[in-house]
Amino acid sequence: MTNVERWAPDALDGPVADPDHHHVLFENDEVRVVETRIPAGARSPVHTHHRRQVQYFLSGSHFCRRDPSGVVLVDSRAIEGFVLPRVQWSDGTPAHTLENTGSDELHVIGIELKGGGEPTT
Repeated sequence: MTNVERWAPDALDGPVADPDHHHVLFENDEVRVVETRIPAGARSPVHTHHRRQVQYFLSGSHFCRRDPSGVVLVDSRAIEGFVLPRVQWSDGTPAHTLENTGSDELHVIGIELKGGGEPTT
Protein backbone atom coordinates (compact mmCIF):
# COMPACT_ATOMS: atom_id res chain seq x y z
CA MET A 1 0.00 0.00 0.00
CA THR A 2 1.40 3.40 -0.94
CA ASN A 3 1.38 6.45 1.34
CA VAL A 4 -1.28 8.07 -0.84
CA GLU A 5 -3.56 5.03 -0.50
CA ARG A 6 -2.98 4.90 3.25
CA TRP A 7 -3.91 8.59 3.53
CA ALA A 8 -7.02 8.32 1.37
CA PRO A 9 -9.90 10.30 2.88
CA ASP A 10 -12.45 8.42 4.94
CA ALA A 11 -16.03 9.36 5.83
CA LEU A 12 -14.86 11.57 8.75
CA ASP A 13 -12.18 13.42 6.76
CA GLY A 14 -12.81 17.18 7.19
CA PRO A 15 -13.74 18.03 3.58
CA VAL A 16 -15.89 14.87 3.31
CA ALA A 17 -17.71 15.03 6.68
CA ASP A 18 -17.93 18.85 6.82
CA PRO A 19 -17.94 20.33 3.31
CA ASP A 20 -19.69 23.47 4.58
CA HIS A 21 -16.54 24.45 6.50
CA HIS A 22 -13.64 22.52 4.86
CA HIS A 23 -12.56 22.93 1.21
CA VAL A 24 -9.65 21.36 -0.66
CA LEU A 25 -7.76 24.18 -2.39
CA PHE A 26 -4.96 22.07 -3.88
CA GLU A 27 -3.87 18.43 -3.90
CA ASN A 28 -1.10 16.38 -5.47
CA ASP A 29 0.81 13.21 -4.50
CA GLU A 30 2.77 15.03 -1.76
CA VAL A 31 0.40 17.52 -0.09
CA ARG A 32 -3.21 18.57 0.27
CA VAL A 33 -4.12 22.16 1.15
CA VAL A 34 -7.40 22.52 3.05
CA GLU A 35 -9.12 25.79 3.87
CA THR A 36 -11.31 25.81 6.98
CA ARG A 37 -13.76 28.64 7.63
CA ILE A 38 -16.06 28.51 10.67
CA PRO A 39 -18.16 31.64 11.30
CA ALA A 40 -18.45 33.09 14.81
CA GLY A 41 -20.96 31.04 16.80
CA ALA A 42 -20.96 28.09 14.35
CA ARG A 43 -19.98 24.50 15.13
CA SER A 44 -18.60 21.88 12.78
CA PRO A 45 -19.99 18.33 12.76
CA VAL A 46 -17.76 15.45 13.88
CA HIS A 47 -14.73 15.14 11.61
CA THR A 48 -11.02 14.30 11.65
CA HIS A 49 -7.70 15.62 10.37
CA HIS A 50 -5.62 12.45 9.92
CA ARG A 51 -2.60 13.97 8.23
CA ARG A 52 0.31 15.80 9.81
CA GLN A 53 0.09 19.43 8.84
CA VAL A 54 1.20 23.00 9.18
CA GLN A 55 -1.73 25.25 10.05
CA TYR A 56 -1.74 28.93 9.12
CA PHE A 57 -4.40 31.00 10.92
CA LEU A 58 -5.74 33.96 8.96
CA SER A 59 -8.31 34.92 11.60
CA GLY A 60 -10.00 33.66 14.73
CA SER A 61 -9.73 34.07 18.47
CA HIS A 62 -11.43 31.40 20.61
CA PHE A 63 -12.72 27.88 20.04
CA CYS A 64 -14.03 24.85 21.88
CA ARG A 65 -13.02 21.38 20.65
CA ARG A 66 -15.16 18.44 21.81
CA ASP A 67 -14.88 14.70 21.26
CA PRO A 68 -17.71 12.90 19.42
CA SER A 69 -19.64 12.38 22.67
CA GLY A 70 -19.51 16.09 23.54
CA VAL A 71 -16.75 16.02 26.16
CA VAL A 72 -14.73 19.25 26.05
CA LEU A 73 -11.13 18.56 25.02
CA VAL A 74 -9.96 22.18 24.71
CA ASP A 75 -11.77 25.43 25.47
CA SER A 76 -9.42 28.29 24.65
CA ARG A 77 -11.49 30.67 26.81
CA ALA A 78 -10.33 28.71 29.87
CA ILE A 79 -6.64 29.23 29.03
CA GLU A 80 -5.41 32.41 30.68
CA GLY A 81 -3.81 34.76 28.15
CA PHE A 82 -4.67 32.52 25.19
CA VAL A 83 -3.81 33.98 21.81
CA LEU A 84 -4.46 32.01 18.63
CA PRO A 85 -1.05 31.37 17.05
CA ARG A 86 -0.35 32.59 13.53
CA VAL A 87 1.27 29.25 12.55
CA GLN A 88 1.41 25.88 14.30
CA TRP A 89 2.25 22.22 13.68
CA SER A 90 -0.32 19.45 14.15
CA ASP A 91 0.31 15.71 14.19
CA GLY A 92 -3.35 15.27 13.25
CA THR A 93 -6.58 15.44 15.20
CA PRO A 94 -8.84 12.48 15.97
CA ALA A 95 -12.63 12.76 15.65
CA HIS A 96 -13.94 16.02 17.11
CA THR A 97 -16.28 18.96 16.66
CA LEU A 98 -15.09 22.54 16.70
CA GLU A 99 -17.20 25.47 17.88
CA ASN A 100 -16.06 28.98 17.07
CA THR A 101 -16.64 30.74 20.41
CA GLY A 102 -14.85 33.90 19.30
CA SER A 103 -16.24 37.07 17.79
CA ASP A 104 -14.72 36.67 14.31
CA GLU A 105 -14.49 33.93 11.69
CA LEU A 106 -12.03 31.11 12.35
CA HIS A 107 -10.11 30.90 9.07
CA VAL A 108 -7.29 28.36 8.76
CA ILE A 109 -5.20 27.02 5.87
CA GLY A 110 -3.85 23.53 6.56
CA ILE A 111 -0.98 22.17 4.48
CA GLU A 112 -1.26 18.41 4.97
CA LEU A 113 1.71 16.14 4.31
CA LYS A 114 0.89 12.86 2.59
CA GLY A 115 4.25 11.10 2.82
CA GLY A 116 5.56 9.24 5.86
CA GLY A 117 4.17 8.79 9.33
CA GLU A 118 1.00 7.05 10.39
CA PRO A 119 -2.49 8.51 10.49
CA THR A 120 -3.96 9.73 13.76
CA THR A 121 -6.73 7.41 14.95
